[in-house]
Amino acid sequence: MRIISGKFKNRKINFPMSLKTRPLKDSVRENIFNVLSHSKNSKISLKNSKVLDLYAGTGSFGLECMSREASKVVFVENNISALNELEKNIKKIDIENISTLHQMDVAFFFNKFLRKGSFERFDIVFFDPPYKNKEYLDILNILRDIRVLNKNHIIVIHREKNTKEDINRSIKVIENRIYGRSEIFFGKIV
Repeated sequence: MRIISGKFKNRKINFPMSLKTRPLKDSVRENIFNVLSHSKNSKISLKNSKVLDLYAGTGSFGLECMSREASKVVFVENNISALNELEKNIKKIDIENISTLHQMDVAFFFNKFLRKGSFERFDIVFFDPPYKNKEYLDILNILRDIRVLNKNHIIVIHREKNTKEDINRSIKVIENRIYGRSEIFFGKIV
């Protein structure tokens, strides 16, 4: 795995050799960033954006955002082996001062920090939960209630294409794409 574009282009990303973590493939990540950068449905500028990377794993999405000049990334990850690699990746590209790492369950993070208004507003929120995890749908509903998103924001969700979930109940899907086994939803909280 590597960073695809920007100031850290071609830097290798560490990831654990574990069946519990499935890194976001470079090709899928590249396509996500093409949509974010070039789709008329997305009015987000990556430069100077504030990003929330949930179920971050080794942080490939957030690291790519930092490479493309996001101003801040907040990573949330609970798996200890993924977290160890994420910490190494953050140090490797020297972004400790503009990123925050929380080792905790995403639901706990929302209850502990975001409900209390402890953060500024985010422009991009990336969800990459384990495929069997349905809790993220509840988190989407919490996002609607707690006002931590800028008016012009985008939610990106990575799911397995055969997952049968009604994402439209939680966000307004503005675009979705399928890349191999991955289905990517781009949407807004309305």
